[in-house]
Parts: sequence; structure tokens; C-alpha cells
Amino acid sequence: MYLKKILMGLILGLGISLIANQAKAQETVQKQVEEMPVPPGGMEGFTKYMIENLKYPAAAKEANIQGMVMVTFVVRADGSVDTIEVLRGIGGGCDEEAVRVVAESGKWTPGKNGGKAVATQMTLPIQFKI
Repeated sequence: MYLKKILMGLILGLGISLIANQAKAQETVQKQVEEMPVPPGGMEGFTKYMIENLKYPAAAKEANIQGMVMVTFVVRADGSVDTIEVLRGIGGGCDEEAVRVVAESGKWTPGKNGGKAVATQMTLPIQFKI
């Protein structure tokens, strides 16, 4: 009986997860919106977050690698961030670090069209300078 409850719970949880993933897959991603997504704390808060959390990779420091990493990602209608990709990288671990800080940036205020929250494609330059 106990095993049956656990099994039913796992099946139910998996089903809910699949439905949520299908909904995200069907969500149309907008490139231009009336109101752009806003990071937690606004741009000022996001700048502070980046200063406090972006870690210069040791390999990049040793190799004197500097430059701009261009990252693209989707801010979903629920404010979650996913589908993070490096458009232009500089290597030395900087690309992975840029992806990490964006992934851990928290819930954003989603972009809006017609007052309705929509999934929005964002592109963000992240500067690495020694």
C-alpha cells in the first residue's frame, strides 16, 4: 500500500512536470515587446548583483583574457530565466561564468505586450576586464 502511494506520487509529479515543460515549449518567445523584462531590483540592483557575484575565472586571469561575452536568454512569462546561450564568447571560463550569473539572477519582471506578460528574448553583454 505504501509503495503504491509512492509510485502514484512519482507518476503524478512526472505528469505535472511534463505538462509544465510542454507549456513552456509552446510559449511564443517575443523579440520586441512594449515593456522589456526587468531584473530583480531593476537595472541598478542587477548591476550591484553582477558586481557582487561575477567571479573572474582563474584561467582567464592567468591568460590575461579580457573582453565582452554576449549572452542571450529567455525571460518567461512567469519571470523565470532559461535557454541561456553564449552568442559571442572569449574563453578562459568567462563564457561559463556569464551563463552562471544570468542563470542565478532570480525571477525577473517579465516583458509585456498589451499589458500581458510574455516570454521575451534578451541579449546581455557581460564585460570581463582585469
